[in-house]
Amino acid sequence: MKFLIAIGSQEFSGPTLRMGMQVASAFNASVTVVKVGPKISDYSAAHVRLAQERMEKWNFERPGVDVLEWAFNFLAENKYITPTTIESGFPQNTLIDTGNNRAKVYLQGTVCSDVKLILRSGDTIAELRNEVSMGNFDVTIIGASQKRRMAHDLIQYLDSSIFVVNQYDPKKSYGLLVGVDDSPLTQKAVKYGVRVSQAFGIKVDILTVSKTGTFRAGYKKAAIQAAKLMRRMGIRCENLYKKGDPVSVINNTAGDDHIIVMGSSTKNPLVKFFTGSKPLKVMQTCKCPILIVK
Repeated sequence: MKFLIAIGSQEFSGPTLRMGMQVASAFNASVTVVKVGPKISDYSAAHVRLAQERMEKWNFERPGVDVLEWAFNFLAENKYITPTTIESGFPQNTLIDTGNNRAKVYLQGTVCSDVKLILRSGDTIAELRNEVSMGNFDVTIIGASQKRRMAHDLIQYLDSSIFVVNQYDPKKSYGLLVGVDDSPLTQKAVKYGVRVSQAFGIKVDILTVSKTGTFRAGYKKAAIQAAKLMRRMGIRCENLYKKGDPVSVINNTAGDDHIIVMGSSTKNPLVKFFTGSKPLKVMQTCKCPILIVK
């Protein structure tokens, strides 16, 4: 599998990178850490090239390189990259320019199959969408502490599952809440839930919600199958059946001490644009991390 971890700043991206690497290691996924910086104007770009070619002693940095260096140091401190890679230090001078406002660095990973650092320049949503499309990523991991609207747009427009690391506290003990119904993506969400549970060693609450209190055969079957899979994998789990508005029930049950996993909506994109969807509404109001599986 392939994971993309989007970071913004040293100040706010620590939880995103920490949780992202934990989950990626459970999936034994290859990891790309991407920073999208401001677009360099053509005029500035020409001067950057001149400085690099003729005045390297100026040590001129393109915007965002400092954040990549911080990410490198984080990976080194937590032993996500090999000792030989760490000893070589952050390879600022070997950033490979691949064109289209994109540069990359390859690192040798330990718990993940490989690790890359990517620096892009331009509009955040457009550049992340391009990176996801180029790399065919399975999961994109983003933070949500500052810009809920941006997280909303990324969930809408990225062609990958989205893990929103919202209000994550590494000192807190979390449970896992997996939303289960008869929708097409429930089985995939349950399988992802298994891996997340294994990554953090936590119990799973399998939640099925009915607005009327009547649980159709498809709902019950999905919930029973989810519990069977969890137990087969040695995971502690419990089935919860609750009545009410699904968004409110999911958020109230999750509180601030669960990680939510649920399937993405299969509504028509135009309908979702005007009416929203259950996963998007949960993301907008929840007080904990959420993985929306596509």
